[in-house]
Amino acid sequence: MLSRSSGVLLPIFSLPSRFGIGDLGPGAFRFVDFLHAAGQRIWQILPLNPTEAASGHSPYHSVSCFAGNPLLISPEVLAAEGLIDLADLQPPGRLPEGRVDYATAETFKRQLLEKACQRFRQGMPDSNYERFCAENAFWIEDYVLFRALSARHENLSWDRWPPKTRSRRPGEIARLREELHDAAENLKIEQYLFYRQWLNLRSYCREKRIQLFGDIPIYVPFHSADVWSHRQLFKLDRFHRPLSVSGVPPDYFSADGQLWGHPVYNWEIHQKTHHDWWIRRLAHQMTVFDVVRIDHFRGLVAYWEVPAGESTAKLGQWVEAPSEDFFSELQRRFVSLPMVAEDLGHITADVRETMQRFGFPGMRVLMFGFSGNPAINANACHNIPEHCVVYTGTHDNNTVRGWFEKEASHSEKRRLAIISGRTVTAREIAWELIRIAMLSPARWSILPVQDLLGLAGAARINTPGQAFGNWVWRMTARQFDALPVNRLLEMTITFGRV
Repeated sequence: MLSRSSGVLLPIFSLPSRFGIGDLGPGAFRFVDFLHAAGQRIWQILPLNPTEAASGHSPYHSVSCFAGNPLLISPEVLAAEGLIDLADLQPPGRLPEGRVDYATAETFKRQLLEKACQRFRQGMPDSNYERFCAENAFWIEDYVLFRALSARHENLSWDRWPPKTRSRRPGEIARLREELHDAAENLKIEQYLFYRQWLNLRSYCREKRIQLFGDIPIYVPFHSADVWSHRQLFKLDRFHRPLSVSGVPPDYFSADGQLWGHPVYNWEIHQKTHHDWWIRRLAHQMTVFDVVRIDHFRGLVAYWEVPAGESTAKLGQWVEAPSEDFFSELQRRFVSLPMVAEDLGHITADVRETMQRFGFPGMRVLMFGFSGNPAINANACHNIPEHCVVYTGTHDNNTVRGWFEKEASHSEKRRLAIISGRTVTAREIAWELIRIAMLSPARWSILPVQDLLGLAGAARINTPGQAFGNWVWRMTARQFDALPVNRLLEMTITFGRV
């Protein structure tokens, strides 16, 4: 956060495309051109990891915290590279505009990727591919074997696999690597193609002086390559099942709390290994992004641990994490730590002290800033500090217009009118909050693309606590063409964010 800047929040899957889901092809490069023309310096996205239908394709619930999502690979780029034919680019049927069609996109892209992998293997050896596999051996060998075994066992949870497989007996693992070599090789090639496309996009962003702002989920699911291959790093019993799981305690919004269900970390083992797994994870993310947001940052200071088998999060307890040791180790290993702490909700003094000591900026969300006591509301515009990232809203909130029309109380609207000096209509509300965010002292101002377009609640990306129906909003080609380049540029210049 070296300079006063602004940017836009837009997930890759929400880009327009012909193939049912946004990808790393022409639409992504065109969006970078928009950011550059509008004076923006940051593109914030959501996690890039593989998603699954069973979790509603949440990017925060992935079978790997290292792998890239093959659904985001661009068919057009594959065709340009000669790995598929131009005739293969005809998408099946009529795909819906404005929504991600995961099922159709997955079926269509699976066929294309099988063809691309076959052609790629015909052209091997490729020194760049061999270097990629060697540099990523720490995670990719286990990831591809895990995916191949999951397919063989019809996506059963790994604790229900045959005993020799789930316990990773060395002889059995060696045999399985040989037996599943072809399937695993194709999965490696998919990852190489994904990261080759991503790094080409990142290079283009650098040419246009755009920083890529990524996101790291704090936890990983039980059924993941990470837990299967590094089970000692998690609190599991002798049958390889979680002893405790993640969540957050009951609060004003939820009497039962939130039961997320991820296995929690065995921090004692992490300390003994000098946090090597986390070091590798963060080092990998820093090759992918320029800056990362740590989701649920407070869990790295103290976390809510719920006994496995509970149906709610009510009977959990707070457990202290070795934050001092952890972040000190990160400081020793990295020249800099370009991280933003997700510190929304009830944040205790120990979390604030950790952020201040290690210099991590936090977040402020303007739509939370018009309720409660204005003297102590951290999201109120007059309380926003310089060392933070301010948002009109995040991917977990309604759009600004949706909030104003369906959620904002009369008192919130009245306070907004006093701050704005006028009564603001539903059509104007998004740009009024954009104006407040841009003029704020916050070093970075991030604007969801839906707010730039003034879209209502139907354009919301995620509703926390709702298992399905999320992560499907997608910008249409017409909306892309309507992005307000000049208006955004003028505001960016006016408030000194260029």
